[in-house]
Amino acid sequence: MQSKENPGLGELLRYVGELVEQGAEERYQAMNLNYRARYTPVLRALQAGAKTVTDITARTRLTQGAISQTVALLEGEGLIARHTVTDGRKTGIQLTALGHELVGKLGQHWAVTFSAIERLEQEIGHPLRAVLEATACALERQPFSDRLALASQPNEHIQKLV
Repeated sequence: MQSKENPGLGELLRYVGELVEQGAEERYQAMNLNYRARYTPVLRALQAGAKTVTDITARTRLTQGAISQTVALLEGEGLIARHTVTDGRKTGIQLTALGHELVGKLGQHWAVTFSAIERLEQEIGHPLRAVLEATACALERQPFSDRLALASQPNEHIQKLV
């Protein structure tokens, strides 16, 4: 990446996300899979035992809206099916035979992905996932909008010096 004029946090996060997704998409094509990277959190959550959109939301860092959109795409591709759960208040989600077959093919790829992430973290000398996790937790405790509001207020110690 060429040095840019003081990029913002959002710009850098989007750029890194785009680079990661682009690499993943290229790998899926090389594996002859018609697959989108956005499917991964949903499929991994289902594989781990999630049964509803609420379950998937609880297991990921994605919004319910994003998960619902992805579930609709997965359903449209025949990878998952919806069903009514026993209490009737929620809709259950399960992998279809085609979905199970795909997840079987992706299992090794997901292991390789985590290995590649570990090597990237070693290369850059920073635990990137841990830093991003800590950042997410800090922003959950105090949203960025609150941090912006505080940063826009004059600092007390500067006022005392004047």
